Amino acid sequence: MLLPLLQRFPEQMRVSLYHTPDLRGLLRLLVPERFNETIGVQHIKAYLFDNSLIISGANLSDSYFTNRQDRYVLLEDCKEVADFFAELVGAVGDVSMQLLPDNSVEMMEGRVHPYKGNRADFSESAQRRIMEVVNTARIRQSMLKTECSDHPDSNGTSPNDTWIFPLVQMKPLGIHLDEQVTKRLLTEAGGDAVVYLTSGYFNLTRTYMQLVLGAEADYRILMASPEVNGFFGAKGVAGAIPEAYVHLARQFYNKVCQLGQQSRVHLHEYHRPDWTFHAKGLWYYVGGRDCPCLTLIGSPNFGYRSVHRDLEAQIAIVTENEELQTQLQQEQEVLYQSSTQVSNSTFNQPDRHVKLWVKLVTPLIKNFF
Repeated sequence: MLLPLLQRFPEQMRVSLYHTPDLRGLLRLLVPERFNETIGVQHIKAYLFDNSLIISGANLSDSYFTNRQDRYVLLEDCKEVADFFAELVGAVGDVSMQLLPDNSVEMMEGRVHPYKGNRADFSESAQRRIMEVVNTARIRQSMLKTECSDHPDSNGTSPNDTWIFPLVQMKPLGIHLDEQVTKRLLTEAGGDAVVYLTSGYFNLTRTYMQLVLGAEADYRILMASPEVNGFFGAKGVAGAIPEAYVHLARQFYNKVCQLGQQSRVHLHEYHRPDWTFHAKGLWYYVGGRDCPCLTLIGSPNFGYRSVHRDLEAQIAIVTENEELQTQLQQEQEVLYQSSTQVSNSTFNQPDRHVKLWVKLVTPLIKNFF
């Protein structure tokens, strides 16, 4: 699909194909192409136009433009954030294979090959390149902060009321900034806070699960009902994936009940005829307020793959701006309006029946989807 563009506009086009360092050797030979993405992919979804950025969890396939529910935030004329993501995408491109006009691929000169080169060398080299971007942004912001404090209100602008924190997670490359921030948020959410958390594929890591179950804040967790799961009706083994998610949700719900946390941790299922559900993120309400002061939006699903296997990025938006807070509250409300709360009876419905083989296999494969 991209090759004709590359051949026609070689000076304006660059196509970089990321390959995880974890798919190598015998594993690379044995895992079929249809399933090898379970080992790890480039999962970041960021769309840049000049100094404007759309950050999302959505891909660009047809369904996202018609009947697949996701989230999108447009940051207009926001040069610092746009520069960061342009540099991040460029850095990931630098450690990826380059598509050439003759339909072959090669690594850039001096770069370690992801599956032919040494695994540790690749990760170290890639980490260094990605962290260059992160550290440069930190220095730039630090200098900007100093400049602003030296000349307060010198340009006549009103004081800032919104802050954007880019968060990157690339565990195969030894980068786990997003995980650190997410854990801190889940840990420090106090008893007066309400956290709305949504994932198209509800499969929390053990750590995140323990933090939610051991927290003081109220949690409202939104997940896909089986019929809006992206794998619903798929052929072969993939068709059983919605059942595996039902099994995982039931296990989590049972833990909530065993710990007597039903009044604090609520599960919701998204329903919408002829649609699928792919939204992910978090809204943080503090001190009994009607609107959130923080949201996380981007590619992570809060599951094992997002934390350990894939390349992910999202942003934390922290705001005191009442208009923006209201927009975020409306976004959250619209998603939850299409949901029903999960109870014991939910899992007794005929369409929630999970086959025995799916129950047996789920613990073995849950870290791959």
